[in-house]
Amino acid sequence: MMSGGVGKYTHIDNQPQVSGSVPAVPDPGHVTVQFTDSNLQTFPPSGSQGKISGGSRPPRDADDTFSKPISGPDERQQGGWFQTFTIAAYKPYFDVDTTDVLERIKDSLFPFRGTFTEKTANNPDLYGPFWICTTLIFVAASIGTFVTYIAHKLQKKEWNYDINLVTWSAGVFYGYVLLVPLALYVILKYFSAPSGLVQLFCLYGYSLFVFIPALCFSVVPVEIFRWVIAGVAGFMSATFVALNLRAHILSAGERWFLIVAGIFLLQLALSVVLKLYLFTVTV
Repeated sequence: MMSGGVGKYTHIDNQPQVSGSVPAVPDPGHVTVQFTDSNLQTFPPSGSQGKISGGSRPPRDADDTFSKPISGPDERQQGGWFQTFTIAAYKPYFDVDTTDVLERIKDSLFPFRGTFTEKTANNPDLYGPFWICTTLIFVAASIGTFVTYIAHKLQKKEWNYDINLVTWSAGVFYGYVLLVPLALYVILKYFSAPSGLVQLFCLYGYSLFVFIPALCFSVVPVEIFRWVIAGVAGFMSATFVALNLRAHILSAGERWFLIVAGIFLLQLALSVVLKLYLFTVTV
């Protein structure tokens, strides 16, 4: 301890202090900061859902109407034919991605494989057939209109747009994909060789894809070339359907050949109708 001057110097517990008008600031030394346990969640949470956690569980929708099955007494009341008119009944047939659709389109362009029905037996879809038919309607109407326009301009004659091309194309393609598989379904059931109705819709829908590039090539104003294109497209489409149904129709007995031949000729007739109506230009 020392005294004198203005202040007084003291030493307590090895800590120097100055008493007086200017106190000394003690040395804090080593300061340890400790935080309490945080309540923040870690990311991703252990119970996360959806594709973030690897797809272990599907994401929870705000409305679970289409995500969970109906339970209770109402389920029995909504069975049978009533369920056919609900959206949930058709949801599984649109459960495909781009890879599936492209793979099935590729199979339709190689008709001699005959493996389409085997690949789609467990998961036939209506998504591809719907968009193929819809695309065909607008392609047929637009290209048919373009062909007639060019023909009139080359002859220097007046040209008028024909709106009936759209309605006619819609009736042909939608009607063909709906009515022909339905009729074939009844025939196969009569001959004790039943096939799935949705699978027939799927098969016939994809069989029409080859007509999309065929319609585009038909822009060439050469009549013999258009007949060749229509014939090749019709042959490929008919072969695709016939070969994929042949193995199944063999169980129908001796008449299987007549059924397959009828399927083949009907597809060829479709290509002839398209050629005569859309690409026979009269000026």
